[in-house]
Amino acid sequence: MKHQLDFEKPILELQRKLEELRKHPENNSMGIQLEEEVAMIQKKIEETKRQIFANLSPWNRVQLARHPKRPFALDYVSSIFTDFSELHGDRLFADDHAMIGGFAKLEDHKVMVIGTQKGRDTKENIRRNFGNAHPEGYRKALRLMRLADKFGLPIISLIDTSGAFPGIASEERHVAEAIAVNLREMMLFEPPIVAAVIGEGGSGGALGIGVADRLLILENAYYSVITPEGCAAILWKDRSAAPKAAEALKITAKDLRELGLVDEIVPEPLGGAHNQMQEMAQTLKTALVKNLEDLKKHSAGDRLKMRYQKYRAYGQFLEKKEQAPGPETPEPVGNGTVPAVPPLPA
Repeated sequence: MKHQLDFEKPILELQRKLEELRKHPENNSMGIQLEEEVAMIQKKIEETKRQIFANLSPWNRVQLARHPKRPFALDYVSSIFTDFSELHGDRLFADDHAMIGGFAKLEDHKVMVIGTQKGRDTKENIRRNFGNAHPEGYRKALRLMRLADKFGLPIISLIDTSGAFPGIASEERHVAEAIAVNLREMMLFEPPIVAAVIGEGGSGGALGIGVADRLLILENAYYSVITPEGCAAILWKDRSAAPKAAEALKITAKDLRELGLVDEIVPEPLGGAHNQMQEMAQTLKTALVKNLEDLKKHSAGDRLKMRYQKYRAYGQFLEKKEQAPGPETPEPVGNGTVPAVPPLPA
């Protein structure tokens, strides 16, 4: 099978055996009916799949999130939404094909859907810049979200990027500023915002369209401040330590849910989203509709308060108990134990 991952090799071997048996039934040497042997192998394949996918490591899930056959944003747009009308350009510089968006309908709900889009082949990946948006991509997303805010349309965000494009051209056009403005503005938009990490959720590139009332993540997607390879290169000076970095970063859906950084895990079909695209699309659609309808029950003011409280609650801090100042104990300043700075001489 093309695009087979290393940990899927036992499944591949069984599938090859099954195909060989069907092509050459005379090779059946088990002394039983062909149908029975086929059924036995099929059962073994399902059991092996369940065992493998029930014990995936964080690095295995990163590999699945990057699978070239995995559904991308436009695949979900065509399967989940209707009446999609794509909008282009940021009205400042250019149209970034790594960022897509436009008006659409999610069942009976009129929405604005935006997302990062990768390519299936080399030509498409070059056009989409491998899903790594430039500053104009984030400014286009902001323009569309402002339109949604103006017309009171809920915003649906589909995240699948390893990060914003880090090249010189991107820096020259102020990618950090573009992402920062998106973060600020998304905190203040009145319509409901539902974001879903459908594959990779890397760094500020994901955050730039990821500030939401509800953040969903697919079972085999990941969400992280940095890619495992980038982390490994910094900490261990070796990109081959990426599996160790993936474990340390706590980037899987399960870890993120336990840390309270995502609101819901959307289950994937056995073997990953790419094995049953339509089933995955229907599952994601159900989750999006459920969360959107729940958010619509609240007033805009209440949603803004809950959004603020949600992000203020991120992160956990441990502080030492304050001690009475002594000859060898620094005087507490604020919440820490940093020594007080003496006044400057007159």
